[in-house]
Amino acid sequence: MEKLPPACPQCGQAMVLSAFSCGPCKSRLEGSFELPPLARLSPDDQAFVCAFVRVHGNLRRMEELFDISYPTVKNRLNAVSKQLDAAFEAPDERSVVLDRLARGEITVAQALELLP
Repeated sequence: MEKLPPACPQCGQAMVLSAFSCGPCKSRLEGSFELPPLARLSPDDQAFVCAFVRVHGNLRRMEELFDISYPTVKNRLNAVSKQLDAAFEAPDERSVVLDRLARGEITVAQALELLP
């Protein structure tokens, strides 16, 4: 099985999955599925994040694992963080209110007051 490319090899834009399939039962799900933020990182950055989690965020261990200096570890983490921040979209205020209403946390009257 091949690994997902983090971006379109032709234009560099984010890729969208169009199908999932199950090998054993041959079920297939088609649609337009966005890659999760971690999957959009390059394979090297994904490995870096995995290592960071495995050493519980210990930057000294990261220095040893990757044979790089502390400032380089920090710079690389900042670069990955910046990529992940760019991928994160906070829900708009209207969606948050409607979600709270759907979960029964607020009444219709409260929702109407909160909606912009």
